[in-house]
Amino acid sequence: MRKIKYKKSKKNQPYNLEYTGIHKNTNSEMQLFVYDDLNVSEFECFTVYDLEKCIDFQKTNWLNIHGLNDLDLLQTISAHFKIDNFMLADILNTTKRTKIEEQQDILFFNIKSLLPVEDSDGIRVEQISFLMKEGILISFQEKRSDFFTHIRERIRTHSGIVRTKKADYLLYILLDAIMENFYVTLENEEDKIENLIDMTKNNIDPIILEKIEQHRDNFNFLKRSIIPLRDSLYEIKNIKDDTVFNGIEAGNFTFFSRLYQKSLELLEQIESDMGSLESASNFFFSAQTHKMNEIMKTLTIISVIFIPLTFIVGVYGMNFDNMPELRMENGYFVVVGFMFLIVLGMIYYFKRRRWF
Repeated sequence: MRKIKYKKSKKNQPYNLEYTGIHKNTNSEMQLFVYDDLNVSEFECFTVYDLEKCIDFQKTNWLNIHGLNDLDLLQTISAHFKIDNFMLADILNTTKRTKIEEQQDILFFNIKSLLPVEDSDGIRVEQISFLMKEGILISFQEKRSDFFTHIRERIRTHSGIVRTKKADYLLYILLDAIMENFYVTLENEEDKIENLIDMTKNNIDPIILEKIEQHRDNFNFLKRSIIPLRDSLYEIKNIKDDTVFNGIEAGNFTFFSRLYQKSLELLEQIESDMGSLESASNFFFSAQTHKMNEIMKTLTIISVIFIPLTFIVGVYGMNFDNMPELRMENGYFVVVGFMFLIVLGMIYYFKRRRWF
């Protein structure tokens, strides 16, 4: 799992732009949708200089950029849409936490998309950023992925109400698609927790404790990712009452409130799952303690049985001349038989007391 680390370095400053993510070999590509209720146009394999003739501000425009390695391309886009370097630096710096920022004509939003890694306990992280201006939404992804495939199909096929809405509604459904990845990740973690709980009932291998701690780290990571998202979604509700940014229609604030409620549900579920994980951890230690007690009880019973036998052997091992039993013809068999009866008596007594 790639954790978010906060660091200060020259390369992350606004005028020293550099992509800090792990997808260093991903080529930058652009995809543009221009649509309204009646028509849709889709553009690929075009240059920044074609944007002027492709974009129609009488319609809704969605410019999706895959790959953040081509700084010349990103700076040209930034200049074309009058995006300041502080926002561009936040797009390129994947160590930044989720945030929302509003200016007079721009709403900036970045978010971490999380998905489980197949055949692993890790979590895959990708930062996605959005810039919304009047009539256009620009999304920046670290690499080409299928997060928004179904949304593209809805636009192409005029499914639902997306074609009847503006860029603010498009931002909502894109954020909603990313939040679905949180549910997928959380469900995957919950399935693994159930398996761990079952394992703790029959096994006290220390590797189970390592897995519990790994999933505890995963839940903490999920929590750290969702809390700033919750705060950012809450801030969107405040945009309705200020005069800085007015690119969200009044009727669409309800959709963002739904996302806010989803973030609360996710946090509540994480708290519940962390409680289950704590129970699994406690059960593991209880099972381990119980097994250790069983071992100690067995060893104690064996020791108690041998204490009187050791005493008898010690007494008759002193070899004093006046010990009449040493000269008895059947003395050896009498002592051994007596010792055997002591063992049987003690076993019977322990059984009656249900000590084993």
